[in-house]
Amino acid sequence: MASASFDPEPDLTPLYPTPAIVSPLLSPNFGLEPAQKVQLVTHCLIRVCVFGELSLLTYLLRDPQAQPYVDLCIRDEEDIGLISTTILGFGSDSDRDIEREECVRLLLSEGADIETPDKAGWTPLHYAAVLSPPTLVSHFLKSGCSPFIRTCRNLTALDLVTGHSLIPGRETVALLLEEAMRTEGWTGGRMEERRKALEERTAHLKRRNAVREGINQTLCLDPAWWGESESDVDSDDVDEGEIDEAVYTPPQNLGSMLAFSPPWLPEIFHTLITNFPITVRNSEPANALYLLARFACLYCDQAWLEDLIIEATDTIEDTFFNRPDDLPCLVFWLYNTTLWLHLMKCDKSINQACEALGSFEMIEEVINSVFVFIIRRAERKIDELLDAALLEHTPLLSEFDSVQFEPEWSIFRPFVTKKKPPATPAKPRPPSPPFESGSPLPSATATPSKSFQQSIRDTFSRGRNGSTVTPLQSLFPDSPPPSPTPKDITSHLTALHTLLTLSGINPALITQFWSQVMYWTACETFNRILTRKRYLCRSRAVQISMNVSVLEEWVGKMGLPRGVQSHFAPVRDVLNWLQCLSSIDDFSNLIATVQTMRSLNPLQMRRAVRDYKYEVNEGRMTEECTQYLAQLQKDWERHRVKLGVEALRKEVRMVERDRESLMSAEDVDDTPPSLPSSESISDTLAAQKSVDMLFDRLQGKSSWESAKPPEALGEFLDSRHMLPVFFPSDPRMLAALPGKLPKTAGEFRPNGKSSGSADGTPASVGSRGPLDWTMGGKKVRDVGVGMLAWVDGVAYTSRWTRPAEIEPDDEVERTHDSPAPDEDLTLNPNTPAPLESITPLTQRKSSRRGRSSMLIAGEEDEFGVVD
Repeated sequence: MASASFDPEPDLTPLYPTPAIVSPLLSPNFGLEPAQKVQLVTHCLIRVCVFGELSLLTYLLRDPQAQPYVDLCIRDEEDIGLISTTILGFGSDSDRDIEREECVRLLLSEGADIETPDKAGWTPLHYAAVLSPPTLVSHFLKSGCSPFIRTCRNLTALDLVTGHSLIPGRETVALLLEEAMRTEGWTGGRMEERRKALEERTAHLKRRNAVREGINQTLCLDPAWWGESESDVDSDDVDEGEIDEAVYTPPQNLGSMLAFSPPWLPEIFHTLITNFPITVRNSEPANALYLLARFACLYCDQAWLEDLIIEATDTIEDTFFNRPDDLPCLVFWLYNTTLWLHLMKCDKSINQACEALGSFEMIEEVINSVFVFIIRRAERKIDELLDAALLEHTPLLSEFDSVQFEPEWSIFRPFVTKKKPPATPAKPRPPSPPFESGSPLPSATATPSKSFQQSIRDTFSRGRNGSTVTPLQSLFPDSPPPSPTPKDITSHLTALHTLLTLSGINPALITQFWSQVMYWTACETFNRILTRKRYLCRSRAVQISMNVSVLEEWVGKMGLPRGVQSHFAPVRDVLNWLQCLSSIDDFSNLIATVQTMRSLNPLQMRRAVRDYKYEVNEGRMTEECTQYLAQLQKDWERHRVKLGVEALRKEVRMVERDRESLMSAEDVDDTPPSLPSSESISDTLAAQKSVDMLFDRLQGKSSWESAKPPEALGEFLDSRHMLPVFFPSDPRMLAALPGKLPKTAGEFRPNGKSSGSADGTPASVGSRGPLDWTMGGKKVRDVGVGMLAWVDGVAYTSRWTRPAEIEPDDEVERTHDSPAPDEDLTLNPNTPAPLESITPLTQRKSSRRGRSSMLIAGEEDEFGVVD
């Protein structure tokens, strides 16, 4: 009988194995069976991979007693190998990440498998891409591990890193995998495309929200204007090219119109127009009015159509007349009325009837009215900043702060602190060479004469070298807050231009809008320069010229045609005239200069010379030149009187002709109407052609010209004159949408000011013609069934869709005399209706409000500036 052994069994699964513990167990003297040694070594390998024990792994792979029992192909129940197990420990103990990486490299060098996936299809490269350092991923790729191996869900290692969005901190790993895959002919996968699209979408939404926030701060808008949906209304529209005619003229069936009864029109307009919640690019009112007009024209008589158009235009006008300072309301109805006109004109089935009733003219007058309201709002804001930003701002303060004028010399003399040197006889200045015949104008843009250069150099040198006069700024240590600059004006204009673009206003209207605003700004700047003597000097002219250049550069940066800034030509001429008139000391020079001042008349030149402020030691115009200007003034005054008499006679003849035609119209109906003059016809045709040119892809920005204002016969420009508004001859172009925003537009600082540099060159935006625009023929017609809520009311919309729960506050309140929901709405116009709920449908046409009545209430000075 064998004796029983009471020795303890050896621990083949030590909790903390080390070489000192494992080595005695593997020695031949300990007496372990081979199976037991395999169990011990396997346990130690798994522990090494889990905890990253580099010293124990080195011992197991290199020791002669342990090496025969090492199996590098062992896997757990999930088929996860040793390398993958080691990688899964990254990050759990960051202090051992370096040793863990060395363990992986050692296993790889000893022949561990890196290609065989586990049950989920993951290889060591998949785990390394998500968890390990980029150096280990690079080592795997260099060792021949394929980056194209896919998991059971058809995902590569790059897909795991990028996915729908890039894992933070794995940018380098993603770059390594992309480069490795591209070297083998990979051009991009589905997941990468989705990731990039999501990143672009996220970045676009971030930029869009930043632009909207900047517009809200600058223009004081309610964020609700942009709507609650995440629809990308300001994304770049795609040019749709040729559109089927059926889109413009739908089939004549009830599915392409909205039926109504005249007694319900006031309530329809109340919800559809008066109380409609305005949001950006919401075209439901325009489409609803168009579908109502189709029903009135195709299934009823013209009286229904006329009443509908008159009442709709009056209600729209009343809406924005009651809210003249609500910029979103004005922009919203400018967009919808323009779109309504497009829908009505493009529909051939109703075009002829609307033309006969004058419906298009009524809609155009409404567009004209709201257009002027937006113009007046922009003018009021510019008027607040015009004096301080354009006329008073000194961009070169250090150069001009010591400029002294002759009448003010005695004022500064008491402040002299430095003893003056003894007077020395002044040396006679050599006469400057006269200008040759046909020489260029000595202005800021042309090469000035030598005397003019010397005079300007003297002015600058006084500012640089200092003066014996104590500056007034040193007497007052507390300086006032910084005054507005031209960038404050351009910041507001940028926000307004971005708002108009994002709101889908027609590009032709946007161009004419800025043409009118720049015309008003130029007129006001010109008149204030001439009427205020402190601006009639050389130094002020240089500074104002630099300030005006900021506005001219802004026009180019916004991608607008160059003709928009052409209204500043008189301002440029008067500033150039102020800069060079004191250096004209020869009659031939005066003749050459006057001939180049094409935007100035002799009255304006003479007034600038008469009120000019001369600097100390500045040259003067000769007596011969002064007498020549006085003679030019007299000749121009006689010419002005002659033109005034002719205009008065022409007006009298037109009044008499209209009176005679009105008196004879009762007896003879075939009296020929009075025709406009050939000159006005040619101007109108040229302006219309210029507007149509905006949509010509083959034209350039310099080809567009603004409508010409009347010639200034007196000293001042008429800032109250409104340039005529023209619509595209092709009605399809009324649905055109603005294209891309310039890069400098929509970039705002946190305080709402534009962050775009004002010193850059004009942006080359809209290179495919004078304007960058896209066609919106189909997109603007997309309306949902929710539009019925504004026509039938919320309570009746459930008849067209599945029943919805209606809140008591959302239900349309109806009077006790209104028809009940179950009553049949008759289409007979002779059906009597309760007087309390009906607005008369036979009011006067919308022409009762013309463009001349758009002036905002307030006192105006002689140049049309509203206080």
